[in-house]
Amino acid sequence: MNQFYFKINLNKYGEQRLEQMREIRTFRNSVITFVVGMLILTGVWLYVQKGLSQKVKNRETYLAETRAQLQDFQTSGDYLSTNDLNRLAKTFTDRIFWAKKMVALGEEIDDKLAVRSFSYANGILTINGITEVDRNVKEFDLINEFIQRLKSNPEINNDFPDIKSGPVVKQVVKDTAIFEFVIECYASTYGGGRR
Repeated sequence: MNQFYFKINLNKYGEQRLEQMREIRTFRNSVITFVVGMLILTGVWLYVQKGLSQKVKNRETYLAETRAQLQDFQTSGDYLSTNDLNRLAKTFTDRIFWAKKMVALGEEIDDKLAVRSFSYANGILTINGITEVDRNVKEFDLINEFIQRLKSNPEINNDFPDIKSGPVVKQVVKDTAIFEFVIECYASTYGGGRR
């Protein structure tokens, strides 16, 4: 006996309704996600735009200040003010050519002396040096001879006419007795010596 079975869906409308509701919900979620994403991207873009606008304003302000400073420093080719001439004269008269001074200083240092450091401030060139203690050599004479060589060197004497000895300290470093000495060279702009 052959039996035939038929399946009849009496709830076809309900399934279509559920499918339509799912599609509406998916569409609504997609639209909400898109809108929220666009709002976030718009917020980020506005934030970056505001930061860039502030940077542009800062650069424009800096450019305006720089142009104002350049305008203050520029002079016309037809007229130089007294201040311009004084600045130019001061630039050339107060200039010290350090490369030549260092070469001249190196020529005056002998093998019994060593310069540890030197500095220049307020018109005074300070030379800090050392010499080893030797029974056959009078260290103070050695330092004074160095000062005399500096005074007789025209490259140094032109800008530093007054050269004097500073403090001298004897000490032992790593089992070696040394004299630490200071020589002060006064620039001609300093007034030619100590006051």
